[in-house]
Amino acid sequence: MRNIAIYILLAFVASVPVFGQAKRSGPSVKNDVPQTRAKRPILGDNKTVQPQSGSVLPLPPPPPSRKTKEEDEVITVETNLITTPVSVMDRNGRFIAGLKKKDFKIFENGVQQPITYFQSEEMPFTVILMIDTSPSTKYHIDQIHFAALTFVNQLRPQDQVMVVAFDQRTRVLCEPTTERAKLYAAIYKAQFGSGTSLYDAVSAITNLDLVSTPGRKAVILFTDGVDTTSRRADFESTVAGVEEVDALFYTIRYDTLNNDNSNPLAAAVRSGQMSQQIYDSIPRDVLAKLGAGGRGGRQAAEYERGRNYLETLATNTGGRMFEADTLTNLEASFSGVAEELRRRYSIGYYGSSDNVAGERKQIKIQVARPKAVVRAKNNYVVKKPETKPETPTSGV
Repeated sequence: MRNIAIYILLAFVASVPVFGQAKRSGPSVKNDVPQTRAKRPILGDNKTVQPQSGSVLPLPPPPPSRKTKEEDEVITVETNLITTPVSVMDRNGRFIAGLKKKDFKIFENGVQQPITYFQSEEMPFTVILMIDTSPSTKYHIDQIHFAALTFVNQLRPQDQVMVVAFDQRTRVLCEPTTERAKLYAAIYKAQFGSGTSLYDAVSAITNLDLVSTPGRKAVILFTDGVDTTSRRADFESTVAGVEEVDALFYTIRYDTLNNDNSNPLAAAVRSGQMSQQIYDSIPRDVLAKLGAGGRGGRQAAEYERGRNYLETLATNTGGRMFEADTLTNLEASFSGVAEELRRRYSIGYYGSSDNVAGERKQIKIQVARPKAVVRAKNNYVVKKPETKPETPTSGV
């Protein structure tokens, strides 16, 4: 009996440290929960969350009260980065690929600037086709339709096109799309109206949200260049307007002078009394005098002004002007334009911090390639300071 009691006592004593150790080393659910929560990143917490390798976390901007002085300057101070698209072609119109940052030089008002931004890539683009449907283009509308279709056929599936027609009014026939069937139908909707508000149409295009959004953009303008009914814009205001947007203008000029009923010599050509060759050989100043009178005094001098306008739009934006009458191969010409738009360089530099809003700066770009043809904007207008934070956009 005594031995049994001793055995029970020893067993009880031996079991005490075992129970105590299990209690100390076992997991405690109650205590572990807050520890796990404390390790999780909390939205709005100022602790930095490290992204996984190869990924970038889209973190929201910090609250204004937590910004340092340096952060305020980076986010709210307007950037003066000036960027411009550049096309470099050989004498045969082929794009020159493989150029590096070191191959370029950029000058502002004759002073070389250090290039701080450089990019070279091939990417989709958006095109706005502007079709003149005024009475003066009546005899060329079939050619204009064909030219517009030919250009669309040079594009790749991911390139977007918007179709706009203008006479006295500007009408959107098709919003930007990649669907060829919609584009073909929209182009053939471009039929005649009255008047020619070319300047108003160009102004309307440069003020589209589409033109001011990031991405490569170009305007292909089919017209004779003569304006008769614009009320809200003019030659000078639209030239200034296109210089402030990052879009290239390619103008295809149709010589409609000999279709103007106010020109008696043009009427003689249409009736067969004079050959087109003889008409083309007459000096334009003579045509201006002989063609005086008629509706609105439309004469050769106005067509020459129209030519100058289209050349200016193209030159000042880095595009090109084509004479439709001399385009012997539309497909080859428009293929070259599409290649320019798709593959180009972008370079930039930081302008002076003491620039004055509205001041015009001259830009010149050189490339270290013999016989290379460089197409880029040759000037820009200093913009007014922005009042809200935004991603830096092209100032050229």
